Amino acid sequence: MEKLKVNVVIAGRTYPLSVNNVQEEEGMRKAAKDINNLILKFEQNYAVADKQDVLAMCALQFASKGEISSMKTAEESKKAFEKINELTNKLDNFLK
Repeated sequence: MEKLKVNVVIAGRTYPLSVNNVQEEEGMRKAAKDINNLILKFEQNYAVADKQDVLAMCALQFASKGEISSMKTAEESKKAFEKINELTNKLDNFLK
């Protein structure tokens, strides 16, 4: 399968990328847009002179959101597993 060539602009720089399909292209473009919007927000709200600092702040925010989401998912999965075990034990006791 031939890869699609995509150019995305982040913080005023163009990055050529290769993606597998149109869905990946859309995801890359949306991610770049989200990053640029966050850069703009940081630049408007904080006195940051260096783009490197703004990009580091963006990276931290996106990474922390991913980690928080992952922790919530793990906790919810643990609770669901515990509930299934509880119900299974009740059913086993009922059938004895």
